[in-house]
Amino acid sequence: MRLGIAVLVLGYVLSQFYRAFLAVLSPMLADIGAGAGALSQASGAWFLTFAVMQIPVGWALDRIGPRLTASVLLALGGGGGAALFAAAGAPWHITVAMGLIGIGCSPVLMAAYYILARGFPAVLFATFAAGIIGVGSLGNLAGTAPLAMAAEVFGWRSTVLAVAVLTLAVAALVFLFVKDPPRAEGAGTGSLFDLLRMRALWPIMALMFVSYAPPAGIRGLWAGPYFADVFGADAAGVGRATLVMAVAMILGNFAYGPLDRLLGTRKWVNLGGNLVVAAALFALWAAPAAGAGQAMALLAVLGFFGASFGMIMAHGRALFPAHLAGRGVTLLNLFGIGGVGLFQVASGRLHAAVGGPPEAAFGMLFLFFALALTAGCVVYLWSQDRTD
Repeated sequence: MRLGIAVLVLGYVLSQFYRAFLAVLSPMLADIGAGAGALSQASGAWFLTFAVMQIPVGWALDRIGPRLTASVLLALGGGGGAALFAAAGAPWHITVAMGLIGIGCSPVLMAAYYILARGFPAVLFATFAAGIIGVGSLGNLAGTAPLAMAAEVFGWRSTVLAVAVLTLAVAALVFLFVKDPPRAEGAGTGSLFDLLRMRALWPIMALMFVSYAPPAGIRGLWAGPYFADVFGADAAGVGRATLVMAVAMILGNFAYGPLDRLLGTRKWVNLGGNLVVAAALFALWAAPAAGAGQAMALLAVLGFFGASFGMIMAHGRALFPAHLAGRGVTLLNLFGIGGVGLFQVASGRLHAAVGGPPEAAFGMLFLFFALALTAGCVVYLWSQDRTD
């Protein structure tokens, strides 16, 4: 099981890379007419297809197992979508490719979480879950300055095609080395609706819906245009800014991991961290053009304290019955990734509608994220704290 989780983490490294690399490639994709609006739709397509796939992926994890579910989808969707991206000649090709890549990446993290939930002590779930995201976020790191350098040296098409080949290789490793855990008693019974009827999950799903959208959306799409349009950053400057945020996100995941055992709470760890994120977003809204250094520092704060995904997942997992573990983790992932996708599309339209100087449009984006996250924190106040 440990070796299987290790190769799934490799798949998750690719998933993190794919969800974030548009921010760095955005200046180069202007060659095929892909502007900020088109790229926001493409980024949204990744997150929305990823989110929609959580329903069949959850069923497949419980009924088929993580080995076939993850390897087949990663090969066909991830590898095939990346190959299409490399051959794109129009903005809509990018959108279709990102949708396929979203399908391919949809099972890898949840397959690892499923094995954790079924084969490891429950008390360690939060630490391991956050650790997997932290290690997987190396893909987020690779999608910053290293990607910018590779794309400038080899061209963006050759670079993405190389990643497509790598994706197929990782899918083969998943097929070879992932072992399906024993099926839980009653694994063929129950449904998604059994989980949706659990009112204790509702506040957790509300926070999951809005908490991942600011760090994933800004790092994955808006950080690049923000630094380019407001501060005049070139590709190398965008790479440095996104690198700082990516490192902060990695460190944040490792910091969150053991906090539930150290502090004896998951609810207040999640709530406190996300309120800090909201404060950073309000600060960016208040002074979006105050300086590149200040903006970079605030994005680092946002990335570090916004790394609560694994801890929110652990809060919800403590409520799932064993035979619905697959559908439970994918349900929460549906809200988390679906929220990012919807916010990407909405933020793209908001950015286009505001007009005026770039700092005004980006200021409204930050306010939009801040208000949504604050509302989610208010709803989460009604959640029941739960640890293992």
